[in-house]
Amino acid sequence: MRTWCEGAIRRCGMLLLAGLGLAGMSAARAASLDPAMLPKIQAATFEVVQAKPAGDPLSYERPLPLEQLPYQERTDKYYSIGTAFAIGHNRYVTAGHVLLAGADSLWGPPELRDAAGRVYPIGKIEKFSLGKDFVVFTLAQPPAGDAALAIETSPALNQVVYAVGNALGTGVVIRDGLYTSDTPEQENGAWKWMRFSAAASPGNSGGPLLDKDGKLIGVVLMKSANENLNYALPIHEVLDAPAGRAVMESRLAYQLDLFDTIQNGQLKAQFALPAGLGDFYREFQSRMDANSDAQLKALLAKESANLFPNGAGSARLLHQQTQLNGFPTLIVRGSDGEWRRVGEQTQYFALDGNGYVATGGVARNGLVRLRRPDGMAAATFYGDAKSRMDLLARTGMFQRAVAGEKVKITSLGKPVRESTHVDRWQRSWRIGVWPLPYANAFVVTYSLPVPDGSVMLVRFTPPSHEHDTMLDLDEISSFVHVTYQGTLAQWKDFLGNPALQPAALRNIRIGFDYDRRFSYASQRVAFSYPSSLQPVKPDNLLWLGFRFFLDGGKPVWDVGDVDIWKDSASDDHNNVNVQRYVAPPPGLDDDLSSRWRKLSERQYPYNAVARYENDLMMINAVVAPAGPPSTVLYTAFYGTAGTQPQADMKGKLDLLTKDMRVTEH
Repeated sequence: MRTWCEGAIRRCGMLLLAGLGLAGMSAARAASLDPAMLPKIQAATFEVVQAKPAGDPLSYERPLPLEQLPYQERTDKYYSIGTAFAIGHNRYVTAGHVLLAGADSLWGPPELRDAAGRVYPIGKIEKFSLGKDFVVFTLAQPPAGDAALAIETSPALNQVVYAVGNALGTGVVIRDGLYTSDTPEQENGAWKWMRFSAAASPGNSGGPLLDKDGKLIGVVLMKSANENLNYALPIHEVLDAPAGRAVMESRLAYQLDLFDTIQNGQLKAQFALPAGLGDFYREFQSRMDANSDAQLKALLAKESANLFPNGAGSARLLHQQTQLNGFPTLIVRGSDGEWRRVGEQTQYFALDGNGYVATGGVARNGLVRLRRPDGMAAATFYGDAKSRMDLLARTGMFQRAVAGEKVKITSLGKPVRESTHVDRWQRSWRIGVWPLPYANAFVVTYSLPVPDGSVMLVRFTPPSHEHDTMLDLDEISSFVHVTYQGTLAQWKDFLGNPALQPAALRNIRIGFDYDRRFSYASQRVAFSYPSSLQPVKPDNLLWLGFRFFLDGGKPVWDVGDVDIWKDSASDDHNNVNVQRYVAPPPGLDDDLSSRWRKLSERQYPYNAVARYENDLMMINAVVAPAGPPSTVLYTAFYGTAGTQPQADMKGKLDLLTKDMRVTEH
């Protein structure tokens, strides 16, 4: 995800608006501005507004309590997002980030609104600076008259100043304070900010800063992080900027939610002006997206030697025993350089028909496991993104706050965009993008089909960040650890649709003949067992423990554990298990070395002797490939509830290992 290191713009917030968080700041008291100046100042100063969405694709559990909103908020057809002002005939100025609020917005394009409520569409963009955060533009049909602010380019320090702007969407107000200092801009000190103490509110962005005589001296842009002082750009920086050019110069950073490394960079780009608003946004966004592409590429190149599954920090995860997890996890690198799986289930929502939604998250990324309800056809579930998302919405996880009340969103409707992404391990993710018009945001989901439903990555993002979000999730999807699980009935549906399956499953043959036999065969191991060992029924629960490991020195994603439970009932954990182990490198981990020694020497519990633990009888044996000693071994396991004689347990184990063959070394 791209972030801004310096400058006035902050693109990582949920809603990219002009709000500066300036409410509640104290202002130095001073003499009032000459009342004779007020009409001209008010005529030259405008709200920047965006039209509220005309329609709403969302469905709700009950009517929204819009009647409880304040009168102005519920009757205004526009969102007020900032301030602009006139500096000449049909020449207007506002903050760059106020204008950029309209990029790919789900609301209407930014427009100007005067005190009488008349709205004026923007015509052409004439000047723009990303680093200095301003824009000069025209209106398609400017208001009558030539109201413009008088300009002073060399204001004196410590004088009374006035911040003029849209206060919290309630119209343009004027507040006084002092011009306290000049502060070098943060990147290289190429120019100076004006700092002042006049109070400002969310929406003041882009408004004029006036001197004691009512002359324009700066553009209000942002607040100080630690003090009750605000920042303005000197107006001479706007006037002296090159005409007919959009200048994009800013320090940027890119970071993935996989490790702490940050890719810092300097964006330097330009394009010609004047341009209509739509063309301006397209030119701007294309350069921002290209910069993100380049930064991600540079970040991955920088990390290539230590990017999982490469580097010493990956070794433990590559050689650990296979973990079966009902909930997906994300592989991330900690500050100690070790890669590990993180992410826990934090909420569980039951659905009808044994379905459920389990949720958790890592950093900005939601993790979801969605079990398909028994009553929903597989074709509908896998083929209809709306149906899957409606199941999530049914849990109440999406809510809209209105007038202090939270109203459950019952459907997000159809996605506005759908596509697929095949990750590094040849797993095909279904991408869906859903609009939340009221929040000017998108919900982006990456959905991986699994036998019992879907595993999902979910992120909320501003519309202008859609490209960045998908860059991130394209990369992050390759770091998702997921167990493929489901009943044999669910596996039958899943195996019947090759388009749902990862490439690794194409080399695996799973067969089951109810009441007769189960079989599994891959390029690594093959085994089968009759129903006399464990009944083969539609409600058997089959888990394939996919994991990452090295094969001939090359990383692969393949099955390391096959587990078949007698059924899914919590009180009956009879199961058959075949598991892969690999010799750990020297010095990696004493526990791994100790386990490998026990396996190699067929020591307890891998000695084909039955044992009783936790109300279960269990028995293990080691199966090795034919030929000389191997660095790969498999275990065969059988467990059953209650107590059983050794001979019976050994007989069951023999049924499992009779036709078992290990074909890798």
